[in-house]
Amino acid sequence: MADLLDDPTTTFTVAHAASAGDADPPEHPRPLDESTRARALLAAQPVVEGHTEPPRVTDPDPEDLPPVRAAEAGAQLWSLRVDADEGVLGTLRRIDAVRALVAACSEDLRLAYTTSEMEHARNCGRVAVVLGPVSWSAVGGSPATLRAYHALGVRAVSLTRYDRFAREAVREMNRLGLAVDLAGADTDTVRQTLAVSRAPVLLTRAEPDSLPDDVLRLLGEKDGVCMVPVTQDASATADTLDRLRALTGPRALGLSRTEHPPTGYAPLFAELLRRDWQAPDLVALAHGNVMRALRETEFRARATRLRAA
Repeated sequence: MADLLDDPTTTFTVAHAASAGDADPPEHPRPLDESTRARALLAAQPVVEGHTEPPRVTDPDPEDLPPVRAAEAGAQLWSLRVDADEGVLGTLRRIDAVRALVAACSEDLRLAYTTSEMEHARNCGRVAVVLGPVSWSAVGGSPATLRAYHALGVRAVSLTRYDRFAREAVREMNRLGLAVDLAGADTDTVRQTLAVSRAPVLLTRAEPDSLPDDVLRLLGEKDGVCMVPVTQDASATADTLDRLRALTGPRALGLSRTEHPPTGYAPLFAELLRRDWQAPDLVALAHGNVMRALRETEFRARATRLRAA
């Protein structure tokens, strides 16, 4: 070994190889910018939108469908809210219209009644349509109405005031597997519902500024999801998300689209990347938190039925 190391020919060869390597170093790929990273993340992890207003049509024209949506949307909760004077009948008409619309757009949309069906629709290149939330005024003060809505495929009901029936209704929704939507509810209603519900609640179109910090912290502690409206001002939306994350934690955040036509979610996610949000938190924001809340709602409903049997 000593002779080999002392051999001048060997020394020259090694030195020459090192020199040649230094002269032609391997090329390293240039780092991706935030916009490219955001688009790649959303292509793999599409957004569950918390509030979608379907067209108010009863005879959809295929030329006008499907409804305008962000390219990065993988699932949408379609609002079934109606005016107070429309009640149950108006809601039934709206459910029927949505079913007709989805049937007319079968290459783009698919009704989903469970989180597994939402994932399957995404894997098939369709946007999953989840029925709900239903207006609280369309419940009619009857648990039987909640059961009928669930049988028709509704998976979320809006609760905007808290009274004796609301307490009973929350327990019935937990039993059935209906998500409780507290968007638009006052502070006391949010507090009282969080104290009663055994399943995570949603705010499908949240107004974070209307809720005090202690309620937002409680929402995070109860594994609820605050779905923040996304505007064209990515920086302003990111500011809101930063503030909420500090109060609720990253597990309590989701997104809700309110502007049409949508401009997409890539600008927002690029801004969050610039603010050092990590990929797991961005995936949770896009769909992970909402799917977890809906899955937990399903699980608790199944567990309740098994105990009753």
